Amino acid sequence: MPDAPYTAFSFAVEITVPGVSTLVCAGAFQECDGLEMSMDLKTIRSGGAASQLVHVVGPVNYGTLTLKRGMTANFELWDWFEAVLRNARLRANAEVVVLSPQDHSERARFVLKDCLPQRLRAPSLNAKSGEIAIEELSLSYDRLTLKKPGGLGLSAGISLGASLEVSASASLSVGGGVSAGGSLGASASFSASASAGVSASAGVSLGLGGGAGSGAGGEIAIG
Repeated sequence: MPDAPYTAFSFAVEITVPGVSTLVCAGAFQECDGLEMSMDLKTIRSGGAASQLVHVVGPVNYGTLTLKRGMTANFELWDWFEAVLRNARLRANAEVVVLSPQDHSERARFVLKDCLPQRLRAPSLNAKSGEIAIEELSLSYDRLTLKKPGGLGLSAGISLGASLEVSASASLSVGGGVSAGGSLGASASFSASASAGVSASAGVSLGLGGGAGSGAGGEIAIG
């Protein structure tokens, strides 16, 4: 069902931080929230049109991505935060991938550019509860785009062949009789096919003897 709504529980978060990790925390997070963009519209009133407003496109603002995960021996979130403190120009790229729960195929991909960690929160600890220790990361990003799943794959093959034959003969007799004969033949063929479901073929031939004749034929099928 191509129009079935996507599920929210099957996803991966791919964060690449130069010098720290190519896949922070192996992309495993419990919660992901904050994929958001908004536009500041400017309102202009036209002179003499008191009952009408004109809206003009303004700057775009992006939200703050919040990630939560069960704390493990993987401390790459903390390494990333410390790396930014040492190098203020360090930026990361992140991609949030929405997956199919059946076969884990990609449904959609949100691309975040130039990410910076804004807040890193350690787990809340309580000896009276048996809950998992959850650490939380909030990061800011400069741009958010949606990358749609892959498009149509297309492969094609083309073949072309041609042949030409020419023959001629002549004879002369002393009695004043002359006879001559000649023939010319040519043929060409062309075919093409594509995995999108289109095929075409065509052929043409030409022959010339004592008279002249020509013929051509072609066919195309689309499935």
